[in-house]
Amino acid sequence: MHRPAQRAGRAPRFTRILVSAAAVPVMLVAAGCSSDSGSGDDAKKSGGASPDAKASASASANAVQPAAYAKLPEPCAVLSKKTLGELVPKGVKSGKEGKSDDVSARGNCYWNSLDNNGVKGSQFRWLNVALLRFDSDSRGEGDQQAHSYFEKQVKGAQSATGAKNTKTEPVSGTGDEATAVSYDLKKKEGSFKQQTIVARVENVVVTLDYNGAGLAGEKSPSAADLLKDAKKAAKEAVAAVTAANKDGGADAGASPSGSASKPASKSASPSKSSSKSAKPSASAAKKS
Repeated sequence: MHRPAQRAGRAPRFTRILVSAAAVPVMLVAAGCSSDSGSGDDAKKSGGASPDAKASASASANAVQPAAYAKLPEPCAVLSKKTLGELVPKGVKSGKEGKSDDVSARGNCYWNSLDNNGVKGSQFRWLNVALLRFDSDSRGEGDQQAHSYFEKQVKGAQSATGAKNTKTEPVSGTGDEATAVSYDLKKKEGSFKQQTIVARVENVVVTLDYNGAGLAGEKSPSAADLLKDAKKAAKEAVAAVTAANKDGGADAGASPSGSASKPASKSASPSKSSSKSAKPSASAAKKS
């Protein structure tokens, strides 16, 4: 530190004593500040955290992880022509995409097939694939919200109106979790064999409804065969979701927009979708 130049000559002895006495309290105050500063450093070293640090740590602990998947594939393109040829042989090109206000969050496509054998009766098939994606937001992480919706879909399918001989079984090798629900549904057009596969992969839920019926005297299709085909198609649809996000999930444009609440409320429950599955049969009966 630069020290001011001393004045020429010497100050009186009494004056020097006063100056020396005044310097003592200043030195004591300085020493006290130095001591307090040291104790603060010791407190920090011993684990004490500032309010800002605590708030930052709390915010980090409460932050939700970004959703893994940021988009959905085109609903009518999730199944190959080969698979469609097996499930809806007379309606491979009949796919119709449902309306969606946000194609990155929800979508569906359905197909129908009527193999009309005249007086020998007809074989009817109906297939629907619904996709629903959840973002991470204030309600939780996307995959957790998807899991909750997955469970609701399964329970809804199990309690479908008019369902008989309901059976439920897990489906392996299809996403992170998948369940198949099968039941018989009697309608005036015939006896329908309903198969519903609900699968979750990360933050996306895939619901596949597939049913078949023998109309105008034709025998009912095999429920076991329909279930086998439905499982294959569900696995393929899940793979299409993963493939659509292979170049990046959250980085591809996901944002906590709250899109999960809207699709959950707008999307038809399994029981409703099951009731819809019987509607095409009415038109099929007319055609036959």
